[in-house]
Amino acid sequence: MSTIPSDLKYAKSHEWVRTEADGSVTVGITDYAQAALGDITFVQLPKVGTKFKQGDTFGVVESVKAASDLYAPVAGTVTAVNELLNKTPETLNQDSYTAGWIMKLGSAGTNPELLDADGYAKVVEA
Repeated sequence: MSTIPSDLKYAKSHEWVRTEADGSVTVGITDYAQAALGDITFVQLPKVGTKFKQGDTFGVVESVKAASDLYAPVAGTVTAVNELLNKTPETLNQDSYTAGWIMKLGSAGTNPELLDADGYAKVVEA
């Protein structure tokens, strides 16, 4: 079974969101998503300053199995990206919830459709 931290919120498209103390959010992909993709070989990161609406495609993760679009779980402006993923995309396989974060959004909107850990576990089990 995949790891599903209880302090995060989850999109049905397998991205996670962590709200930071300043109201910004950090976004990544779930352990379930990285496991389903297999060995990750490339991550297309968004550009800092780009504005996304909830549901917009913000990047791509490529693996030996497939390429998968990434969707913004909330609206906001990119304030930082994880440059480590340019050199070592496999970090997503090794540590998808901490070292493998993908982007940070400032002025983040809310998304009432985001799931808690229990709700996301039901999506993964289905």
